[in-house]
Amino acid sequence: MKRSFMALALALLVFSVGCQKKEEVIRIGVAGPMTGDQAKMGTDFKNGVALAVEEWNAKGGLLGKKVTLLVADDQHDPKQAVSIANKLVNDGVVGVIGHFNSSCSIPASDVYNRAGIPMITPGSTNPQLTEKGYRSVFRVCGRDDQQGKVGAEFVTEKLKLKKVAVIHDKTTYGQGLADEFKKFIANKVEVVYYGGIIQGDKDFKTALTSIKEKKPELIYFGGIYPEAGLLVKQARELGISVPFMSGDGSIDPKFIEIAGASAAEGTYLTFSPDARKIPSARSFIENYEKKFGEIGPYSVYAYDAANILLAAIKDAGTTEGKTVIDKLHTMEFPGALGKIKFNEKGDVTVSPYVVWITKGGKFEEYWRPVF
Repeated sequence: MKRSFMALALALLVFSVGCQKKEEVIRIGVAGPMTGDQAKMGTDFKNGVALAVEEWNAKGGLLGKKVTLLVADDQHDPKQAVSIANKLVNDGVVGVIGHFNSSCSIPASDVYNRAGIPMITPGSTNPQLTEKGYRSVFRVCGRDDQQGKVGAEFVTEKLKLKKVAVIHDKTTYGQGLADEFKKFIANKVEVVYYGGIIQGDKDFKTALTSIKEKKPELIYFGGIYPEAGLLVKQARELGISVPFMSGDGSIDPKFIEIAGASAAEGTYLTFSPDARKIPSARSFIENYEKKFGEIGPYSVYAYDAANILLAAIKDAGTTEGKTVIDKLHTMEFPGALGKIKFNEKGDVTVSPYVVWITKGGKFEEYWRPVF
């Protein structure tokens, strides 16, 4: 009997210490494709958030506690995204930075909304995400209806083309972006081909052969860099010399690596202005590159998203979800990308896109619309 009592007392002591340790930290999550063919984007997310967390902890933490980061791999799979969203909630995170793919962010947002915790995505651009009406969902990037419009303006006003082919990867992001582009070129440019490929496939020559027969002046692709790189490479092998254009999901050095610098030359991509030309981003870039090497396209977005979440918690004086969410809707944050403020939907109030070009094995900012 005495042994049983002592064992029970010891178990209660361990439980009590465990609870105290749990309460001594503030957990935030970062979610994205940490493995697989899109792992580069997930790693950029993780590194940007990790740097923000490290900087907060170096200054004493948050609300008198250390901030810890839980990293979750959704493998750019919607079902996996829901699974890890539930795990993050069960593990006690007070907010999540993620996901990358819109097809993951949209179903995962249901989980975070039910839990009453904020989700800030650095890279999901499909309009459906913030059109669902969840006050807990935010994004620091733009939307595909903005991005598609800028791409369309470039093709019609700058290049003055008359015939284009449109292809997508059948995902929420890829097809959504392609459809937005197609919508904005309607009545101005003839779409001589419209079709989809399967994300993860490696051979796209059948679709490209059909496109070649239509003789477009440009091929627009809605999708991510693994498929974009292969499409461009295989197009050149088939003797298709017209330029490609794609969106923010393709603007990563991995695209040039997969396509080859020669094949990628002259590809147009829509993305935000060059962070290296933004004075407020200089300190971030210097600190990031000392620790992790060259910044990725969404490293700074993840960094700003994490800082916004942590600043909102600090200003709110609590990690309670509703209070933090309300604070996120009202605050203006001085981020590395400049001042960031959310509208009622959770979108940023200012989100300009510009057109980049692939040149000499690198990306260069090329054209800006008249905002």
